[in-house]
Amino acid sequence: MKRIASLLFALSCNLFVLAQSADEAAIRKIYNEALANGQSYEMLRALTTKAPGRLSGSPNAAVAVEWSRHTMLQLGFDSVWLQPVMVPHWVRGKKEVAKILTKKQGAIDVNVLALGGSIGTGPQGISASVVEVKDFEELKALGEKGVKGKIVFFNRRMDPTLIQTFSAYGGAVNQRGGGTSEAAKYGAVAAIVRSMGSNPEDYAHTGGLRYAPNVGKIPAAAISTNHADLLSQLLKEEKDLQVYLATNCEILPDAPSFNVIGELRGTESPDEIIVVSGHLDSWDVGEGAHDDGSGCVQAIEVLRIFKAMGYKPKKTIRAVMYMNEENGLRGGIEYAKQVENKKEKHIAAMESDRGGFTPRGFTMSAPEDVKNKVKSWKPLLEPYGLTDFNGEGGGADIGPLAPQGIPLFGYLPDSQRYFDYHHTQEDTFDKVSKRELELGAAAMAALTFLIDSKGL
Repeated sequence: MKRIASLLFALSCNLFVLAQSADEAAIRKIYNEALANGQSYEMLRALTTKAPGRLSGSPNAAVAVEWSRHTMLQLGFDSVWLQPVMVPHWVRGKKEVAKILTKKQGAIDVNVLALGGSIGTGPQGISASVVEVKDFEELKALGEKGVKGKIVFFNRRMDPTLIQTFSAYGGAVNQRGGGTSEAAKYGAVAAIVRSMGSNPEDYAHTGGLRYAPNVGKIPAAAISTNHADLLSQLLKEEKDLQVYLATNCEILPDAPSFNVIGELRGTESPDEIIVVSGHLDSWDVGEGAHDDGSGCVQAIEVLRIFKAMGYKPKKTIRAVMYMNEENGLRGGIEYAKQVENKKEKHIAAMESDRGGFTPRGFTMSAPEDVKNKVKSWKPLLEPYGLTDFNGEGGGADIGPLAPQGIPLFGYLPDSQRYFDYHHTQEDTFDKVSKRELELGAAAMAALTFLIDSKGL
């Protein structure tokens, strides 16, 4: 009996080693294909050239939809289709103008960008005194007496001491998202927000704002970090200076658009779906290369890699290009709604929306047993630099799937340079490294392979 038990144990160990070897070989094959024959970089070049500034509702967003559909058809995916969704349509209009009006130095031009979704100032612009605050508590302490008729200047910088730059972003971004309406509550005539940038920069970072219901709308703009520092210094020297702000943006009626979806049909459990994804829209001032053209082409590349290496997935692998992450999240919400309505069974959803930088690992929003299973695969992934599996979360577009109990995964690249480019004119194709982009696509394909072959 002991001999039989020993033989069975030895057999199980051999099977484990064989399975481990097969997994290692498959992942090596994924990386070989991505790095030797990858198409993600050229796909990104095409997307950012044909359709830069893909803000939802814009002509370039429509071009991007057609590019995505055509690309996935050309790659021979089993199914490719468009999922209709109505999206916000906001236009920036003529370039913004802003000046600090001082008695000592005269008018000083500063760089600003209207925040997405903001109303315009009107053709004459707005000139008003400025009050600087770091947070909503300071604003509340000033009250209507200290704010009415003025421009509120939110000047809380991203915390430079935080190693995780997304944590620094999270600690500052509420002034951009909600500061305008907070200022309007006390009678402000406009809001200016320090750009969400990590470094001293002359260019501004745009981004979305949210107008609160039952609060009057006022114009809002982001100011470059260098000019935010300048304005703050000048306010110390001349408290009664004014700022002139002219923006020409408009909020238009919602417009029709699409999520773009392509898939490889599963061979064993085709009704079980694994999503890899990015968001197709981008802000209008750059090319949307890191945010989030990189994520889109990486998702497409996952499926292309599998086809190229002859891998037949057990489950259906679906690439989704969401529309309207930047200023509404309509694409992600519509996708989750359709999943629920059709009673589709999603095993996992993965999103790449942190730029095309060097891979570090994955964040997870999932039950502990699922997290532990994924962490058990670390020996297979660590040789490729994938060592960080401790972060929470998945991604904004896949977030609406969470109430359905679907495990969510966020591709986690190095974040140190991301906020140099985020929502700016500098987010262009030339800022993306071919090798880093390809490594990211391979990382996503490797985790997708493990989920498909081993389950969660």
